[in-house]
Amino acid sequence: MPSTPEFNPALVEWNGLHGLPRFDALNDGDFAPAFDAALAAHEKEIDAVAGNPEAPTFENTVVALEIAGDELSRVSALFWNRAGAHTNDTIQALERDISPKMSRHYSKIGMNAALFARIDALWEAREGLGLTLEQTRVLERHWKGFVKSGAKLPKVEQEKLAGINEKLAGLGTQFGQNVLADEKSWALILSNGADLDGIPEFLKDAMAAAARERGEEGKFAVTLSRSIIEPFLTFSERRDLREQAFKAWVARGANDGATDNRGIIRDTLALRDEVAKLLGYGNFAELKLDNTMAKTPDAVNHLLREVWAKAVKRAGEEEADIAKLIADEGKNHDVMPWDWRHYAEKIRAQRFNFSEAELKPYLQLEKIIDACFDVAGRLFGIRAVEKKGVPAYHPDARVFEIRDREDRLVALFLGDYFARSSKRSGAWMSSFQSQHKLLLKNGRSGELPIIYNVCNFAKPAEGKPALLSLDDARTLFHEFGHALHGMLSNVTYPSVSGTGVSRDFVELPSQLYEHWLTVPAILKQYAVHFETGEPMPQALLDKVLAARTFNSGFNTVEFTSSALVDMAFHTRDKVEDPMAVQKEVLSELGMPKSIVMRHASPHFQHIFSGGYSAGYYSYMWSEVLDADAFAAFEETGDAFNREMAAKLKDNIYSVGGAIDAEDAYKAFRGKLPSPDAMLVKKGLATFEELSGSDA
Repeated sequence: MPSTPEFNPALVEWNGLHGLPRFDALNDGDFAPAFDAALAAHEKEIDAVAGNPEAPTFENTVVALEIAGDELSRVSALFWNRAGAHTNDTIQALERDISPKMSRHYSKIGMNAALFARIDALWEAREGLGLTLEQTRVLERHWKGFVKSGAKLPKVEQEKLAGINEKLAGLGTQFGQNVLADEKSWALILSNGADLDGIPEFLKDAMAAAARERGEEGKFAVTLSRSIIEPFLTFSERRDLREQAFKAWVARGANDGATDNRGIIRDTLALRDEVAKLLGYGNFAELKLDNTMAKTPDAVNHLLREVWAKAVKRAGEEEADIAKLIADEGKNHDVMPWDWRHYAEKIRAQRFNFSEAELKPYLQLEKIIDACFDVAGRLFGIRAVEKKGVPAYHPDARVFEIRDREDRLVALFLGDYFARSSKRSGAWMSSFQSQHKLLLKNGRSGELPIIYNVCNFAKPAEGKPALLSLDDARTLFHEFGHALHGMLSNVTYPSVSGTGVSRDFVELPSQLYEHWLTVPAILKQYAVHFETGEPMPQALLDKVLAARTFNSGFNTVEFTSSALVDMAFHTRDKVEDPMAVQKEVLSELGMPKSIVMRHASPHFQHIFSGGYSAGYYSYMWSEVLDADAFAAFEETGDAFNREMAAKLKDNIYSVGGAIDAEDAYKAFRGKLPSPDAMLVKKGLATFEELSGSDA
């Protein structure tokens, strides 16, 4: 791709540390001309593959597609990183423009008749081509991708599908931007005194920093960042302020006006239903589940409803405990959603004799990062070396080399841990560059994985350490588990690299990794007091471990209700009024009035702008797998058993999508799991109860 005076070559010529992008050489205005040039270059490459006069071979067709669009991949990786982690008005305007343009570009490729004819010929002849298992998987992925892009449809229907996909891309972008706008625009500014009743020092520090960012020096801001709103709802003694903050939190995307997402939801669901019908599926969920472990909506709903019955029963017991505590305090109000976290924390403090505030001084961000790296070293023989002074995409983002036992460079890792108004909420892993072994057209041989994690922890005051909740620490481990999936990848072809697996398998490496946070040897070493350096007392450690399933009914009801609404949206024939459907599903389930969905539909970014449509269930599907997988280590009596760790790396973390997910899991564990271990891990059942039931 030739550079021009309007095109900044730093977008595609990455000559920073070990091939890291030169983030300090990029400007917002660079992206638009770079996208134009990269899209045109990719189109030429595609035309060359489709128009090749030679008979199709795996090399001249599939491999050619695998390496095509390298420049576009690089520009896109940099842009979407900025759009998610450090956006602004310029980037958001381009995002609204580029999303439909990219959809149009890939629709054109997916409907290229000459190109599909080559792929289809290879697919029909696959058994006689002498392909490896990985090559067969790569060919299958391309063939199915073309079919789902409408390659077999008549021209008129292809054009209709392309138009729908373009509209969907624009709607998804707008949905996410609306949620971010609502999060940025709301803050509850508090003064000292009674406004802060019950607020611990670590939260006061975070709220003071958030207030300073908004020009309110000397005051305290409750924001809609999860790292502030959740502890505020937990510790604030001011029920009126908890209610005010909670209602703002759950109203994101549903505030009328320009940022209201309810119309976007309606239009999105209607268009998705059209896509499914055009491609010959009964509904959108059937389309999305076609290439997953679950395979059918019925299988998903069966698991979710089995868990729901146990979760809502446990939540009822938890609510009764909360109601009793409210009465014991001499109050007579019902248990409402803005009460639950507050009173659950008091009950935990009573029952287990510790509070989140007591635990937090032992969970320093820096130490938990070290713990993440240490676990990876014990399991997989890798270590992290921070490279200070290397420019990243934001001053808060840090750069690490990941090296193996022989000191060979395995990957680059960037960690971006603090919340800011330019970053969308939540936590995620992504990559600037994924691992593969192909020779690219510019002479690069293979790719070093360049992986990043984004979190939204509250930034501490200057000179003070960032202190995490136990949930925050789990989030950090979770996202680093995803990062390891990308960094330990060892495949030949880009399309099956790292996290290039089915949606309901991709959460296994991340959720499994969470288990090692609470391994006693890790907590003893890294859970040390930020002032004294003393390790967490054994008595407190024992209480933390004993309380692991506390409040599990609430947590599971929050999640499962969201997953069931997602499935209802994507299995119904027509959804004229999505909010009425949400209300109907929750009513039919018997949703407690004291709990809300973890993600109400107007801010449910996972399914409307994040790629998890008809797929939010996958976190629970993977929980079934991760509970069983960690049990494999527990059965050896050693959480770091080297033989089991080697099997885990070879069959789960390094193979990407090069083999079928079920086959990968069975190669590691010898069998597929039942939900039993997951239900026991969550504290929703005992093995004795399950063995005596039909569950």
